[in-house]
Amino acid sequence: MEKLHNEIKQLIIDALNLEDLTIEDIETDAPLFGDGLGLDSIDALELGLAIKKQYNIVIDADDSNTREHFASVSNLAKYISSQISE
Repeated sequence: MEKLHNEIKQLIIDALNLEDLTIEDIETDAPLFGDGLGLDSIDALELGLAIKKQYNIVIDADDSNTREHFASVSNLAKYISSQISE
């Protein structure tokens, strides 16, 4: 799972042009929005598109669980791995 965590961290950095960050700067369980990494709704859209492109997984913006999936790198990894293994 650590490999997937690092892939997602790199995807966040690349998709959102966060060149001043490294994967070591992003904590796996820290919030991606608000007090954590400080991402916003536009970042969420861009990240969702990047995930679709990278993993061929669509995260439905209207799904009530979407906010939970995007809560942290750890949650994203759990969601992506559950979708890949289906």
